[in-house]
Order: sequence, then C-alpha cells, then structure tokens
Amino acid sequence: MLDIKFIKENAALIKKDLAKRGDKEKVDWVDEVSKKYGELWKLKETNDKLRHKRNVITREINELQKQGKDIKSKIKEAKELPGKIADSDKKLAEVEERVDYILQNLPNVLHSSVPVGKDDTENKEIKKWGKPTKLIDLHSHGRILEDKGLADFKRATKISGAGFYFLKGDLVKLELALINFAVSELEKKGFTPIEPPLMMLRKPYEGVVALKDFGDVMYKIEGEDSYLIATSEHPIAAMHMSETFEEKELPIKYCGISSCFRKEIGSHGVDTRGLFRVHQFNKVEMFIFSKPKDSWKIHEELISIAEGLVKKLKIPHRVVNVCSGDIGIIAAKKYDIDAWFPRQNKYGEIISCSNCTSYQAVSLNIKYQKEKKDEKEYVHTLNSTAFAIGRIMVAIVENYQNKDGSIGVPAVLQKYMGKKVIGK
Repeated sequence: MLDIKFIKENAALIKKDLAKRGDKEKVDWVDEVSKKYGELWKLKETNDKLRHKRNVITREINELQKQGKDIKSKIKEAKELPGKIADSDKKLAEVEERVDYILQNLPNVLHSSVPVGKDDTENKEIKKWGKPTKLIDLHSHGRILEDKGLADFKRATKISGAGFYFLKGDLVKLELALINFAVSELEKKGFTPIEPPLMMLRKPYEGVVALKDFGDVMYKIEGEDSYLIATSEHPIAAMHMSETFEEKELPIKYCGISSCFRKEIGSHGVDTRGLFRVHQFNKVEMFIFSKPKDSWKIHEELISIAEGLVKKLKIPHRVVNVCSGDIGIIAAKKYDIDAWFPRQNKYGEIISCSNCTSYQAVSLNIKYQKEKKDEKEYVHTLNSTAFAIGRIMVAIVENYQNKDGSIGVPAVLQKYMGKKVIGK
C-alpha cells in the first residue's frame, strides 16, 4: 500500500496517476483517506480518554467506599461510560475499515516510462529476439506429450479435475533440468535459493496482495485462516515482515523454487488441454529487497537476467513494457517477456518482471536502517519469473518439435538430461 504520509504530501501526483491508469473513480479517495485518517486519530484519542476515565472513576468509587462517602453520582457517571465507549468503538471500527480499504486498493504510483493504455493490446513492444519458428502440421503440445507417453492429462482429470496433469519419464527430467539450470544461473548472479512454505496465513498475505481482489483465484484452506500460495513471490515478500535490514545488507536476492496454486486458469487459444494454464505448476522466481535509490537500476538488471535465461534456451521472444491499464495495482512498472508459440502463431507471456517500489514494504512494514543517518526508510521490492515451468516447457515443445513428433532438448539443458532428444 501507499504510505499515508506520502499520500498527504503527493495528493496531486496520485490523482494524476489514477487518471493515467483509468481509475478516475478512485480520485476522490485521495482526499477522503487523508480526512478519514485525521478522524481516525481523533477517535482513537477519544476512545483512550473514555477508557482512562472509566479506570479513574473505578478507583474513585473504591476510594470513596473505603471512606464511607456517597458514591451515587460516581455510579451514575460510571454507568454512562460503557454506552459511550461502545459508540466510540463502533465509529472507530467503521472509519478504520474504510481507511484500510482505501489504502489496500489505491494503486502504486506508476513510473513515468509506463505507457498509457487500456489493456494488454496496448502494451509497448521494446524489442524482439530470434526468428519466429514456422512449422507445418504442428501438433498441440498436449497431444504430442500424451502420444509420446510423457504426460497424462486424462487420468489427472479423472482424479483431480480439469487443469491438472501427470508428467512422466523424460518430461519430469526436463522439468528438473530447467529448475537446475535456472538455479545454477541465478546463483552466479548472487541469488540465494529458497524453498518457501506452500501455505500462508491471511494477515501476511494481505500485506503482499489485495486479497479481496486476488482471493478469487486462490485456494483457501477450509477451516483455517490460510491459503495455498499463488507464487513463491508472496511468502518471500512476507518473509521479512516487520523487520529492519542494515543498509549494508541490501540488496538481498532470493531465488524461490515452489509449486504454485491458482483457481482461475482460463484457456490458451486453440488448445484446451495441456500445461499452459493449469491449477498447479512449478516455478522458479527471482525476488529482491533493495534500497530505493537502486531499485530502478536493479529492475533493468532483473529483466536482463530473465531474458538471458530465455535466450540461452534459444526461444524466440519479445520484451514488452506493460501499459497502465494492464499493470495491476502493485507494480510501479512491469516488463513482460512473451515467447513465440508457433502453434498459436503468436507471442504469449512466460515472464513478468516488476518493480513494486515501497508498495509491499509499507504493507509488510519492512525497512532498512540508514548508515549515515539515524533514520529508517521502507525498502523497495522487485520480482521476476525465471521459469514458469509448464509454460516454458510448452515453448520448448512447440519450438523444438521435429517432424516425427520428437522434441529437441535445448543445448544448455543437455548436460542435465544426458540426451539431445526426447520422445523418440
């Protein structure tokens, strides 16, 4: 969320940014939250005074009783306080709920380089790499994987429902090869591998995403106030909740490896069965805590690292600057990398790379202690997909497919696989 102090000091900037995002209905929230926040503190002060008065009167009544003096007036006064406190509590809760709602739903302030646009059709292409593959009679990746005994979607659907899969044989080895390759490359860049919990409690999760909006795509654990994670970015972001780093510790770079779970999967163009949109998938994620002054430079480094991984697989792709109407509320700037999918005859997203500035850090209360000043400041958080394994495997199957339906193994993965072709 945005810091309330920042909102008060930058109201005009935030209103202008909301117009850029097309969120004009939220413009009035900027003044409202500043006003409500002032009311909140007055109500808290009133509430504290009423409770203090109740304690004082209780002591006074006890003292008067010891002295044998009349306590009727004090008793009358004491009886009036519970109602006043209840009214004050109700007003306080109402204002607090409204302030929290606005703060959780006001979006981050966009970087000046974010293009204005209504949706993903207006994202700005930055560059392309590689020549798009064109194959005749290209079979769907789902059909090929089943025909070659590398996956079983039918039996997975039978026991788990649509959107799940069994991976088998060399396809399991390909997944492990992709994970090992990514982790090895990222360790060279200073990332520490980390395997996070696959469930998170509501409170820390609310510090990472707006659960009221994002909760619809997440699996809630029945009978518990917790959720299966949608990406390792979420537990890693919350890992240092309510902590303060020393300035010299930053940046801190994590490489998350985890399964991810999502309810809503949609469809992937002409193919309804396969690995592209599923309820459960594995992913390697990059996450960085940085000083504010370094985050934009790190964001460019992060997208370069992510693209470097795709280049080493020799997958044709493009990099796009995500527009204001497609970016969501958390990121201040986001790049997507879209791989070329020849069966679709179009590019499709495989990587998202975001600078969330202090937005998550404010919600999670993550700061750093400045070395030369006796003050603390919120860190910036950045994240990027390294490999969403299912999607990158689809890209490999489609771009490395041979006429006989076998699949070439990218050169950088062959040492992990021990072979150059699978599905022969």
